[in-house]
Amino acid sequence: MDSIDCIVIGAGVVGLAVARTLALQGREVVIVEAESGIGMGVSSRSSEVIHAGIYYPTGLVKQRLCVEGKTKLYDFCARHHVPHQRCGKLLVATSAAELPKLEAIRALAAANGVHDLTPLTAAEARALEPNLDCVAAVLSPSTGIIDSHGLMLALLGEAEANGAMLALETPVIASQVEADGIVIETGGAAPMTVKAQLVINAAGLGAQEIARKMAGMPADKVPPLHLAKGNYFSLAARAPFRHLIYPMPRDGGLGVHLTLDLGGQARFGPDVEWLEAIDYTVTAARAEGFYSAIRQYWPALPDGALQPAYAGIRPKIERPGGSTTDFMIQTPAEHGVSGLINLFGIESPGLTSSLAIADAVTASLARGL
Repeated sequence: MDSIDCIVIGAGVVGLAVARTLALQGREVVIVEAESGIGMGVSSRSSEVIHAGIYYPTGLVKQRLCVEGKTKLYDFCARHHVPHQRCGKLLVATSAAELPKLEAIRALAAANGVHDLTPLTAAEARALEPNLDCVAAVLSPSTGIIDSHGLMLALLGEAEANGAMLALETPVIASQVEADGIVIETGGAAPMTVKAQLVINAAGLGAQEIARKMAGMPADKVPPLHLAKGNYFSLAARAPFRHLIYPMPRDGGLGVHLTLDLGGQARFGPDVEWLEAIDYTVTAARAEGFYSAIRQYWPALPDGALQPAYAGIRPKIERPGGSTTDFMIQTPAEHGVSGLINLFGIESPGLTSSLAIADAVTASLARGL
């Protein structure tokens, strides 16, 4: 049986970031991916927003890694010419009753180390976005947007330049914990069985399944998987906005917000469905609820302007979850299996946090965890 130093399971943005960091440290790395291309799971259905780290309760792992990851990500994009834009975000209160929420968000952001928020009057907000209706707003200048596929290609390119190898259409079908490593058996057109000294389970929606079928991994250490589907709609025409627009959080989520891609196309979402099985269908009938939510901050949204865009599914480990659900970077200190790190519940802001997650993984290895 062949032996290898490191196997990373999953070629999404987090798996590729981890593989890159390990390769830069001189480790032998093979990335195995069940799909025919990189980033075809959770990473292909993100909002492509670089988050500032505003909303997450202070002290959560995701809060810290988002703030750290944002800085690392902007620097990486600049050095590797990954398309991105610091377009900024407006957090808006659409009634006087929402003003305390807006102030609470500013206070939370400051506690999280985000000190660049600027309060705006309604007139100042409309000067930035004439089509916006609000009573007050806060500008987050460090929020941005990114070409997520461009990011993944850059991460893979640097990983491969430092010796990492990618095996596509290579699903993990079985694994076994042994005293001197973890045996990984893969399927696909070129099946293989190898023993790895380090396995990083970064399989996104499949991370729990990978862990559960690993003989020797304690079943009671695998958290539940809850599928939180977010539906998104887009505009048939270009949006008359230059900033992202986020209403005040409600119903355990961030509300139906407006995001932009690098071409200026507007997307609205999400509304959240809890699923029992993966389903990416966006039903046109769901648009009715979107219109009423969007018109609270954009009253001029025309009838019939919205069309189904896409859906993403978050791999939550709690239900209903929301922004209080944390990342789980599970090391041998938690599950007792030497050489295994499981990444569970890596949802938003996983893309923003990806480089910081990779550094956290390698830091735990340096500590011998």
